[in-house]
Amino acid sequence: MKIIDARIRLPYEFRPPVEGVDLSIYHSQYDQVLNVSENRERTFEDLKQDMKKANIEHGIIHAEYEYGDHADVLNERVAQLAMKEPDLFSGFGTISMDNLQPAKANKQLEQVKKFGLLGINIQPSFFNIPIDHKKLYAVYSKAEELGLIVAIHTGVNYSTAHPLKYEHPLLLDQVACDFPNLIIIACHASWPWVPEIAALARKHPNLYLDFGGLAPKYIGVPGSGWDVLYKFMNNLLSDQLLFATDWPVFSMERAVNEWKGLNLKKEALEKILGGNAMQLIKKTKEGLASR
Repeated sequence: MKIIDARIRLPYEFRPPVEGVDLSIYHSQYDQVLNVSENRERTFEDLKQDMKKANIEHGIIHAEYEYGDHADVLNERVAQLAMKEPDLFSGFGTISMDNLQPAKANKQLEQVKKFGLLGINIQPSFFNIPIDHKKLYAVYSKAEELGLIVAIHTGVNYSTAHPLKYEHPLLLDQVACDFPNLIIIACHASWPWVPEIAALARKHPNLYLDFGGLAPKYIGVPGSGWDVLYKFMNNLLSDQLLFATDWPVFSMERAVNEWKGLNLKKEALEKILGGNAMQLIKKTKEGLASR
């Protein structure tokens, strides 16, 4: 069983320093809920060791960020890691979300493609932008044209300065309708709006769900909010689910073990842990090469 972690955060050692930002807005409640600070400084070597311990054969590094504007630097550094060890890593770039300008974002998308990255990761709500904002439509259009995937933060966030209303997965519906050939990944699988994201995934075959930053064991717990999605994991939605950890937010070894403990069918588990991501990587690389 090949295991692929579909979303790993670019280690902090490769991120430029952020100035003029009150980080407590972003970190304090995240530390209360997820104990993020104790893992924030884990290194690239730690990442490779964690992958080895969890028997993860490939990881997709994302240039996701919640504050500042270092998109170009992040893209370069993700690309460098992916090019240095292509058997072990692929990558997702990003765009400048602070003072979002479609023309600049589209140039960044073109650079992301030139770097050989699979797509972009954006977190609109951290910049007080709804998923279906008109400025993002130019970005979605360009990504669809280039054959790039768009991974979007959905569901709950723990920032005390950014409302949840911009994270609602129903905002993805119109986007998916307007860009039917765009592959979208709903990061964090949109909890607590699980019935909504399950319905959207059933409606839109190009919509995928990743489970990064979540404790998989709760997915199988009745009343946890995951009930509808858990029911469809073995059948209707098994081709659209992606194993992810949001490393270093969540332990890789723990995530793998908890997925294996969910009593899913062998075929479904193999798809979730790696099969779906493998097909998605292959499909995307073939599409990028043909454009």
